Amino acid sequence: LVKLPRSPTVDGILTKYLEYRVKKDNKISDSCAEVTKGLRCYFDKALPAMLLYKKEQKQYKEEIKGDVSPSTVYGAEHLLRLFVKLPELLSSVNMEEDALNKLQQKLLDILKFLQKNQAHFFLSAYDGDSKGADGAKGK
Repeated sequence: LVKLPRSPTVDGILTKYLEYRVKKDNKISDSCAEVTKGLRCYFDKALPAMLLYKKEQKQYKEEIKGDVSPSTVYGAEHLLRLFVKLPELLSSVNMEEDALNKLQQKLLDILKFLQKNQAHFFLSAYDGDSKGADGAKGK
């Protein structure tokens, strides 16, 4: 299991992405802000419904209570799962082809941002990983 809350959270990652776009473009485009807002919303709704493994359900119920948004607790590992599901989710959305292409380009840009910052956003080990095998010493 990924220890929760993660740092940075999905909210934090999307905020960092917007800051990155501001530095690169000297402004935040409305469409960029809208895409990150939509991603956050999709993430919050999709996480309990389709992004968690069975063994993560209990952890979710313990961590997400009241009006706590999953995007303020979970991190990049679970955000990436949303990106895997997005083609399936977007196929049911009624959108003009031009708008869909623009959305895909923005999503690809966010994925590239995640990749560039993977050392900062993703864990290198998970809770429950073995911490080394003492019996593997050479003779």
